[in-house]
Amino acid sequence: MIKPNKVNFNKEEEKIEKENKLYTYLLYATVFVQVPCLIFFLYAIQEANLTNLEIFGRIFSMGIMCTIIGINVGHELGHRNNRIDQFIGEILLLTSLNTHFLPYHNGGHHYNVATPNDAATARKNEVLFTFWIRSHFSSYIEAWKLENKRMIQEQRSWFHHQNRMVIYSICNVVFLSLIYFFFGQTVLLYFIAAAVIGIAFLETVNYIEHYGLLRKKNENGRYEKVKRNHSWNSDHQVGQILLFNLSRHSDHHYNGSKHYQLLKTVPESPQMPTGYPGMMLLSFFPPLWFWLMNKKIQKLS
Repeated sequence: MIKPNKVNFNKEEEKIEKENKLYTYLLYATVFVQVPCLIFFLYAIQEANLTNLEIFGRIFSMGIMCTIIGINVGHELGHRNNRIDQFIGEILLLTSLNTHFLPYHNGGHHYNVATPNDAATARKNEVLFTFWIRSHFSSYIEAWKLENKRMIQEQRSWFHHQNRMVIYSICNVVFLSLIYFFFGQTVLLYFIAAAVIGIAFLETVNYIEHYGLLRKKNENGRYEKVKRNHSWNSDHQVGQILLFNLSRHSDHHYNGSKHYQLLKTVPESPQMPTGYPGMMLLSFFPPLWFWLMNKKIQKLS
């Protein structure tokens, strides 16, 4: 059995690792995994005489790629201030049909996390399957609102090339049109199915990361600042490796600009009972999930 990893860098190690470009190059390298795998998928899914099980297996596998690389690495790069990093993140998110993720995640989710105003914060006793729909479509609408508000503040029309949602929408249409033109309708539908699976897994990750946690309001009616006890944390190493340390989610929300290799685990962060794979599987069984997690929430109160 692999034990949880509770080790943090000390100040000297953190200074060294912060300057280590290898961690960023690893993120860049995922583009050369995701894009070729997507192209391979588009060809492989149209092979003759595939069984239904084989078709589903290939779609599901591509969906996993969309989650782990397309969305997860796109998320990490989307937090960077460097425009090149952000652009690579946008390419990865485009391969998963989830480009709206960046405007909402950075401008909405990190601001409103652990409040009823956040689409990506699962409420206590909310079922996973309804959360998928609420979180995804609400965050899409909020992404448009955030970008339109930014355009108004900059005294520009909503239909402006600086509006990321306009550009992202055009890119999505062009991308899907190219798949249709070169591979046909059936392959296009298979790819959309893979992207939907990837998005469903993303929303499942959102569900387990924030389920039932709420920030308190102060005497002025404002929510307290985001702390490390407002997201569920996991130090299980399988999730850490697969998701580029995203499982140390409490520290990520405490400091969203911190690079993934520097994220810490601290005692005050609520701990998941298992790693991400186990928690995701558990969330598919609502009665069992509520029985376990509601007791943990009660202990935190």
